[in-house]
This record gives sequence, C-alpha cells and structure tokens, in this order.
Amino acid sequence: MTQTVTPTTHADIRPLWRWTAALILPIGPAAVALLRYFLPYNTTDDVPTIVNKIVDNLERSSFVLWLGYIAFLTLVPGVYFVGRLTRRSTPWLTAVAVVLMIAGYLSLPWTASSDVFTWSAGTAGLDPASIAKAADVTHGSMNTAGFVFVIGHVLGTILLGVAMWRSHVGPRWAAVAVLVSQPIHFVAAVIVSSHTLDLIGWGLEAAGFAAVGWAILRMRDDEWQPLP
Repeated sequence: MTQTVTPTTHADIRPLWRWTAALILPIGPAAVALLRYFLPYNTTDDVPTIVNKIVDNLERSSFVLWLGYIAFLTLVPGVYFVGRLTRRSTPWLTAVAVVLMIAGYLSLPWTASSDVFTWSAGTAGLDPASIAKAADVTHGSMNTAGFVFVIGHVLGTILLGVAMWRSHVGPRWAAVAVLVSQPIHFVAAVIVSSHTLDLIGWGLEAAGFAAVGWAILRMRDDEWQPLP
C-alpha cells in the first residue's frame, strides 16, 4: 500500500520582510536626530534649568516625547536588520556591537522617564521648584541605565560601522557615516552642547542605515534569506 504525500506550500513573505527592514532602518536614528535638534534644553544643563526649559516649552517638549516614542519602537529592530547582514562576514564583531547597541537602546526609555515626569508635572501646573526637587531625586537604576545607554550606543555604533565596512554591507560611505555618527553626537551633547551638530551626528546614522535599507531592497530574496 502506497501513501501519497502532498507537499505543503507556504506564502513567500521575503519581499515583504525586505521592504519592512528597509523602511524601518532609518526611522529610529532620524527620530533621535530631530529629537536632539528640538530638545528645549542642553544635556549639560542642571536640573532646575532643564525643568524650567521644559515647563516653558510644553508643546515643543511634547513633540520631543513623541519622537522619543517613535525611536524606542524602531531603534532595536534597525540594529537587528543591519546585524543580520554583517554577521555573515563578521560574526563576533557584529555580536558585540549588537549586544552593546540593544542594551543601550533598551535603557533609553528609562533615562527619558524624567522628561515625561517633568512634562506631566508642568502640564498639571505644579511649581517648577517642586518639580525640580522631585526630578533631582533619581533611582540608582536610572543612573545605571544612563551609563549603559552612553557606552552601549556610542561604542556599539562604532563597532557596527566597522562591521559594515568589513562585510561590505551597503556602500563604503554608509559604513563611515555610521562609524562617526555617535562620536559626533557625544561631542555635540557633552562637550560643545550643539543641537545642530547633534542633528548632523544622528542624521549620519540615519543616512547610513537608509543606504543599508536600499541595499536590502536591491537584494534577491535568496540573498536576503535562502529558503530551507
């Protein structure tokens, strides 16, 4: 007795997967670039100054918070999609870069929680001095999150740029743009307090990721993900 086996067919969603990756890649860095440009205060300001600037610019601060939310949703998937390509040629370098960047990006919402609190308290009409007093009392986990974010996203992005260069993912200029983006951001945020320079730094990462997205769109489906 013979039994006929009917092969099971599945829809090929690889084109949709490639388009999703290409569209998501630049969104997170671009959102942060705009966020850093429109941020109503400087990162180096003290807490009372930050509180006053947020309370005095509630609509602008609300826009910044929305940009932050968009970034929170898209930064980690973007890193995954780039790492998915670079790991083929540079597995260990990619692993270190991706772990650092994801840890940093996942810490970002925790570090931004004080801005949400300040905006809410300011919108409720609380006294800025009282808001500053409360905002200045931070939990130890927030300080740790800030450290992980800085180290993770700065060092991790540099390593990812090197991985892009070595693995030839995207054009050479894209690898350089990603590699230098976060050192520029660090200078802009910590040393010179320039929102325009910060826009350029994060904008370079967005441009580099967009170039990777374009490269993904030009791939054949089997290059992106061979069928089993």
